[in-house]
Amino acid sequence: MRAVGKVVVGAAVAALVGAAGFGAYNLYTGVTGGDTTATRDGQVTASEVRDTARHFLHAWADGNDLRASGFTNDAQAAVGALSGFRDDARVKKVTLTPGAAKGTTVPFRVTAEIRYGKTRSTWSYGSRLTVVRGRTTNKPLVDWTPAVIHPKLTKGQTVRTDLAENPPIRVLDRHGKELRQGRYPSLDPLLISLRARYGDDVGGTAQVEVWAVRPDGTAGDTLHVVTEGKRGTLRTTLDAAVQKRAEKAVSQRFGASVVALRPSTGEILAVANSDKGEFNAALQGQTAPGSTFKIVTAATLLETGKVTPGRRVPCPRTAAYQQGRTFHNIEHSENPSATFAQDFAASCNTAFISLAGAIPDGAVAREAQSVFGIGRDWQVGVSTFDGAVPDGSGDDKAAAVIGQGTVQMNPLTMASVAATARTGAFKQPVLVPRSVGHRQLATSDRALSPAVVQQLKGMMRLTATSGTAARAMSGLTGDIGAKTGSAEIDGQPKTNAWFTAYRNDMAAAAVVTQGGHGGDAAGPVVREVLTAH
Repeated sequence: MRAVGKVVVGAAVAALVGAAGFGAYNLYTGVTGGDTTATRDGQVTASEVRDTARHFLHAWADGNDLRASGFTNDAQAAVGALSGFRDDARVKKVTLTPGAAKGTTVPFRVTAEIRYGKTRSTWSYGSRLTVVRGRTTNKPLVDWTPAVIHPKLTKGQTVRTDLAENPPIRVLDRHGKELRQGRYPSLDPLLISLRARYGDDVGGTAQVEVWAVRPDGTAGDTLHVVTEGKRGTLRTTLDAAVQKRAEKAVSQRFGASVVALRPSTGEILAVANSDKGEFNAALQGQTAPGSTFKIVTAATLLETGKVTPGRRVPCPRTAAYQQGRTFHNIEHSENPSATFAQDFAASCNTAFISLAGAIPDGAVAREAQSVFGIGRDWQVGVSTFDGAVPDGSGDDKAAAVIGQGTVQMNPLTMASVAATARTGAFKQPVLVPRSVGHRQLATSDRALSPAVVQQLKGMMRLTATSGTAARAMSGLTGDIGAKTGSAEIDGQPKTNAWFTAYRNDMAAAAVVTQGGHGGDAAGPVVREVLTAH
């Protein structure tokens, strides 16, 4: 259906309109024969400006795009743009009110009636056109640019009316405090993702807008709001106070990422990265976790009953598994009289390598999945990587035992590992309540036995009080446990620093790229978060 409009003539425009009114058309050229370029060398008279503007505006208001384009020096571009104004911008009626000409330029007022479904809106703005002499026809013509339709349009742009991309929503923390864009820098990309993903699920309705469309089809400036959207409300599990601490902690370290959560529920309390790009290393990173992964390996060994915390397991300077690759400890340390608990607390790689033969092939990978929920397609509420543990043999198996090789984790998964060690039962981490979007959360196959939980927590407490994590955890009270890690990465001169710990009902994990020792670089990040409550 064509738009129907009119050109209004008032006293202020009598000089432009003249006595002839709008009764006749004088079509100088057609769509295929119009000038594609303009010249400003040839003079146009006042009467030519008046008549050309009158005929063009009349045809446009009447919905005759073909005729209107014929009064321009680029009929092909004009007819497409004018048709798009009517059809794509949902303009059902347009009134064009010209003002007094200033030389060759004629200002005019556009009042467009937009209909989007049952909604009607009046869109009013000012524009202008310039009359030039056609280079080949020598006729006065409107110098065509998209800015004739709207002054904010640039070359190749058109207009469109439709729903805005996402309904507006307010994102809240667990206590109802709004998490505003810019206040917590690490959350900015996450907030954009949440709005895009959950706007329809939390009662929000998108506003209807008229916007500029760039030549590549992407949206440009919003030119008019047809109807305001309704803001929905999304309450997350995040805690603004913990998030603030996490932001502070990562800001002091290059390449730092941290996640904090509640072991009792899996609810994520904070997510922060020193790199504020779109990639969220805390949730989506895929890198070796080093010795922090020994929590999983230790659980595997304790469940077999072939080792206990008090059993003597020497820590030699080097060790090899099945005459394969030789492994060493950080700084090439050794302790011939160490117990398994002391090996864990000192992060002795060689002691764990010496125990690899007591672990069946694939057992660590099965433990990671069936007990700790690693790689079980977590439905966190945002995009995450949920960890990967190889089930290989030989050197691959030996490297996996100490969190090297192709073991892939991130602060989210390692915070969850620490949380599972504290409670004995995996609770899938969530950032958005499962009721939003009706998500099915991942589960583990079984929990750790109370006896193994007690043993594992005892070793993690020893690490926190007198082992490699003691400095970072110094002075912290309550139920505490920790594990450090230094992960060797091919091509990096320094190891990645890892640290995971819990204190009462909060667990956290951090990685600092090329940070060196876990306790020195990543430990302070985790400590800062654990002391938020």
